[in-house]
Amino acid sequence: MVIEHGSATVSFEQYRPVLERAAALIPSGCPVSILADRGFLHGDFIRWAQQKGWGWSVRGKIDTLVRLGSGRTKAAQTLIPASGEAIIVPNVTILDNVRAHLCIANLSQADEAWIVFSDPIYTPSLQIFARYGRRFGGIEPHFKDYKSAAFQILDSKLRNAEALTCLVMLLDCATLLAVVLGIIATHQRLQVQLDSHSHRGLSFLQLGLRTIKMWLYLGKVLLTLTPLPAKSPPTAYASKRKRQELAERIEFSRVTSLVY
Repeated sequence: MVIEHGSATVSFEQYRPVLERAAALIPSGCPVSILADRGFLHGDFIRWAQQKGWGWSVRGKIDTLVRLGSGRTKAAQTLIPASGEAIIVPNVTILDNVRAHLCIANLSQADEAWIVFSDPIYTPSLQIFARYGRRFGGIEPHFKDYKSAAFQILDSKLRNAEALTCLVMLLDCATLLAVVLGIIATHQRLQVQLDSHSHRGLSFLQLGLRTIKMWLYLGKVLLTLTPLPAKSPPTAYASKRKRQELAERIEFSRVTSLVY
């Protein structure tokens, strides 16, 4: 749902209808973990997720107030460790009465420290960063596909929120169809005709879009759609260097766990 708003921070009541619709569609008993940027660090949002039994990991702001186990309250920025280090502070309280684990990483390759609050159901460890990092593998590339990599939504010049919501829904349907076709094309080894890499260097979305163009150019009927696989296929990588970057693990010179 597209919301017209003056800033990136949107109140919970404005995006709650989207979550309610999603909750109605998710099968019962399915584990859910919400990953959200710092503009969504809202007490009402987290308490709503807890009532649903959903886990959560939300990035925090540097001025987020954290009440430690000792009862002392500090701003998150006062707990940022030295460059190359990480700190884990379990069982803190934020947003008046929300219990959480706090993990902060200060990496030289990042513009600013990572401040991540997570649901207490998760073990307070560096894996919290890995869990939150999944957000960048799904949401950010999706926005890029909207804007430039696939659909050029900015060229539409639309400014009306309702019209953009309809357009985005259509693009989501197109994305799903293209991804399915891309996976089918890969299984049928049509990839060699569509991808110049010796390995799979294109996303399934790009492979699917190229499959559609090739089939239309040749005047053939599109491939019959089949269900998506139960597990995600291996990640695509554009080069050996990119593959190495994806495989590398971030190492810290020191990891400190504080208990107040």
